[in-house]
Amino acid sequence: MSRRSRWLAAVVGLSLVIPLVPATSAVAQEDTTTAAPGQAGEVRTIPDWRMQTSRSVTGGGDAISRPGFNDVNWLKVPARSTVMAGLIANRKYPDLNHSTNMKQVNSADFAVPWWYRKGFTADPVPGGHTFLKLNGGILSRGEVWLNGTKLAGTDKVIGAYPIREFDVTNLIRKGDNAIALRADSVDPKRDLTIHFIDWAQFPPDRNQGMFRDVTLAGSGAVALRNLRVDSDLPLPSLTSATVTVKVDARNNTDRPQSAEVSGTVDGQSFRQQLSLGAKETRTATFTLKLDKPRVWWPFQMGEQPLYEASVSATVGGSPSDAAKTTFGIREIDSKLLQGGRQFFVNGQPFLVRGGGWASDLFLRTDLRKIEDQLKLTKAMGMNTIRLEGKPENDEFYDMADRMGIMLLTGWECCSKWESYDTFTAEDNRVAGESAESEARRIRNHPSMIGFLIGSDFAPPAAQEKIYLDALRRAEWNLPVISSAKALASPQLGSPGMKMEGPYWWVPPNYWYNKQKGGASGFASEIGPGPTIPELDSLRKFLPPNEIDALRDYNAKHYHLAPSDTFSKLSFWGTALDGRYGKPTSTEDLVRKAQLANYEVNRAQLEAFGRNWSDADKPSTGVIYWMLNSAWPTLYWNLIDHNLATGGSYFGAKTAMRPLHVQYSYDDNSLAVVNTGLRDVSGLSVQATVFNLDGTQKADISQPVTAKANASVRAGALPQPGGLSSTYFVRLLLKDASGKVVDRNVYWLSTKADKLNYAGSTWYHTPQTEYADLKGLNNLPQGSVTATAQTTAGSTKVTITNNGDKVAFFVRVSLRAGAGGPEVHPTTWSDNYVTLWPGESTTVTADYRLSDLGGKPPHVQVSGHNVPKVEVR
Repeated sequence: MSRRSRWLAAVVGLSLVIPLVPATSAVAQEDTTTAAPGQAGEVRTIPDWRMQTSRSVTGGGDAISRPGFNDVNWLKVPARSTVMAGLIANRKYPDLNHSTNMKQVNSADFAVPWWYRKGFTADPVPGGHTFLKLNGGILSRGEVWLNGTKLAGTDKVIGAYPIREFDVTNLIRKGDNAIALRADSVDPKRDLTIHFIDWAQFPPDRNQGMFRDVTLAGSGAVALRNLRVDSDLPLPSLTSATVTVKVDARNNTDRPQSAEVSGTVDGQSFRQQLSLGAKETRTATFTLKLDKPRVWWPFQMGEQPLYEASVSATVGGSPSDAAKTTFGIREIDSKLLQGGRQFFVNGQPFLVRGGGWASDLFLRTDLRKIEDQLKLTKAMGMNTIRLEGKPENDEFYDMADRMGIMLLTGWECCSKWESYDTFTAEDNRVAGESAESEARRIRNHPSMIGFLIGSDFAPPAAQEKIYLDALRRAEWNLPVISSAKALASPQLGSPGMKMEGPYWWVPPNYWYNKQKGGASGFASEIGPGPTIPELDSLRKFLPPNEIDALRDYNAKHYHLAPSDTFSKLSFWGTALDGRYGKPTSTEDLVRKAQLANYEVNRAQLEAFGRNWSDADKPSTGVIYWMLNSAWPTLYWNLIDHNLATGGSYFGAKTAMRPLHVQYSYDDNSLAVVNTGLRDVSGLSVQATVFNLDGTQKADISQPVTAKANASVRAGALPQPGGLSSTYFVRLLLKDASGKVVDRNVYWLSTKADKLNYAGSTWYHTPQTEYADLKGLNNLPQGSVTATAQTTAGSTKVTITNNGDKVAFFVRVSLRAGAGGPEVHPTTWSDNYVTLWPGESTTVTADYRLSDLGGKPPHVQVSGHNVPKVEVR
C-alpha cells in the first residue's frame, strides 16, 4: 500500500512582499493605492487588499468592483493572503500554533465564498496597454471583476497554479478604479488545489483564497512574454557555452506592427526585427557563445555565479516593453543506474541527500523565515529540497539559486491530483495549465533538477500525455519523472525511485540493509518519524500538561498527524524504552529523544553516503521525510517550526560533512565520503574503542585517499573482548600533518537491534530485539569548562573536558541574556559533542543581533552527564 493512501515572470518587475498588518480602523473614504503601471514595461503588485465573507456582503462582483463601494469595515490583508492568513493577521484567533487552539476555528466560516477587494488610482499611458495578471489560481476557484465588469468566472479561474492574464486596457480608467476577486470554498478531493495530507493538522479554510500576487503590467503596442534562457555546456571541458535566449513578442493591437527586440547577456548585445500581424505572437531567438563561462554548481561542488539576460522591445523607436531574468550555466542530466535514478550536474554524478519541503500551513510568505530555513539547510550540508505539490513563490527559487541548493518539484499525492479515474475534461485542462504555468515560471532557475508529474502514483497514459505536452509547450529542458514510486508509466517508463517506507521509527542499522528503504537506489521520501524537540522549543507550542503527556506513547497527540497511523508515538516510545530505558521524567524523555534522533538520522544519511560507490545496487539519492514543518509538529522535521535545531538536525549535519569519516552498523566497516570534486590524499582514519567507564579497549589507524565525489572503505572497527554492553567509538579523520579534519563519535551496544522485515508495512518495519544503550543512564558525572568570545552576530564557544570522565553529548545553546529565551535561528558549526578527558573543541554560533532583543548574548552548556554551565 502506498503512503497515506487512504486519502485520495513574463513581464519583468519585482513583486513587492507586503508584511502582515492588523486591520486599521474604518476611514471615511475608500482606501486606494496608485497601483496601475504608468509606463511601458512596468509591473506593480496590488497591495493591501480588503477581505470579507460573502455572508456579510451585499451585492455581487458588479457592485463590489466599482469605485466607491464601501469596504471600510472589511479586513485589511496583505497581497498574498488566504482567508485564514488574513484572519490570523487581523488577530481573530488566539495563537493557532499553540496547543489545540486551532480546534476553536469554526470550519463552517469557510463553506461560503470570500471576497477580496482593492481600490486604486491609475494614470494609464495614452495609447498604451494594461494587463491584469493572476500569478497563480484563486483557491479553489473564483471570479475576477474590474470596474463592474466580470473578467472571468469559475470556469477559468480555477486551480492552484494556472497563470491568467487579462487585457484590461479598455476597462482601466484615469483616476479611481477597483478590482474584486471571489474565492470559493475548497475541497482537496474535488479540486486541483493544495492539500497538507498528513503533514500537520489541516488549515480550517483548506487554504481558501489568494496565495500569490496579483499584478498590473503596462506595455506599448508589442508586449514581451515568457523570456527563457537555455545553455549548452560541452562536457567535460566546461570551457565554452552556447546560450540561447528566447522571448515571445506579442502584438496587442488589431493592426500589423514592426518591432525591434534587443537585449544583452554578459556584455554581448543582440537585436532582431520582427513583423507582427494583428494580435500575432512570434518568438525572437538569439544564440550567443561564451568563452570560459562561469559555471554554476551545487554548493558542495563549486560556486553559484548567475548571469542576467535582459530584453526590450521598441515600436517606431519608442519603448514598448522590457523583461529580464537571471540564469546559471550548468548541465543537468539523469539516467537509471541499476534501477536507481542517478542525477548528474555538469557531468559529475550527484548524490542527492535532500529533504521534503513544507510550506507554511496558511501559505503565508515570510521571506526572512524562508531564507533562514534555507540557510540552515545549507549549513546542515543538505544539497536538495523536494517540493511535493507545494511549489513556492519566486523568491524561494532565487534564494536556492544563490545558495546552490538543488530543487526537485512536482505534484502531491493523496488528493484530487492523483485521483486520475475521477478526472473530468475540466480537470485535464487545469492539470495541463498547471504544469505549463509552473514550468514556465521556474525553468530558468539553475537550482532546478527535475519535475515529478506524479508522487505516489504515476499518471496513466491520458494524464501523462497532458503533462508531457504541457512541459513541451513550456520548453522544459530538465528530467521529467513519472512518480516518486517505483511504478513505470506508459511513456516515461521506470522513474528509478522507490517509496517503500519507513515513515516511522526504525533503528540505525535498518538503513544499511538494502531491503525496503535501506540505502540503495533513490529513496524519494523516507525517515524515522517522530522528532521530539528540546524543551525550549516544546514550551513554545505546548502547555506543561501536553508536554508531560508525551510520556504516554498510546495517547493521541494533536501535534502529531491527523492520520490515525501517525497520531501516537507508539513503537517509537517502545524502542526508546527498550534501547535507552524508560524515561524517569519529561526532561529525561526529551534528553533521550535527542540521542535517538541524532543516531538514527545520522545513520540514514551516512548509509546512503557509504553505499554511493557500491558496485552492487548503489545508492543514488535519498529525500529525508521531512526537512521542515508547516506548523509545529512532533514528527517529520529536521528544522522545527520555530527554527530550532535539535538532535535530528545535528545527526544529519554530522553525516553530510563534505569530507567525512563514518562507521557502518551492518559490517563494522569504516568509510570516508568526499562530496568535493578532487581527490584528497594523505589522510588517515584513527578509530578508538572505549568502554563506558572511559578505558581504552582498542586503537587503530588506517591510511586512506578520499576519492573525489565518492565513498571509499577504510578498514574495519576493531572488535576487542571485554566490552561493556554500551560502549563508545571515536573516529578521527586526519590530514598529512596530523590535523583533525573530521570527528565522529558513536555510542554502540554489544547487542544488535533486530528487525522483522517480513512484518513490514508501508510505513514501518517492526523490531524484535533492541540494542542495549541503557548503560548511558549510569555514566559517572563529567565536568567541562567553557569560554565564549563574541563579535557582531557571532559567538565562539570553546568547551574543554577538565575532568577524568567522558563528557557525553554536550549541548551548547545561545540565549538572549542570562536566563533568557533561546535564540532561533542560530546556525551552529557543531553541537551535541562528546569529549574525553583533556579534549577541547570550539563551536561557532551565527545569529542576528536583532533577535537578542537588546540583551547580551549568553551561552549555556549542558550535557547528558554534565551539569549546566553558564558562560557570561
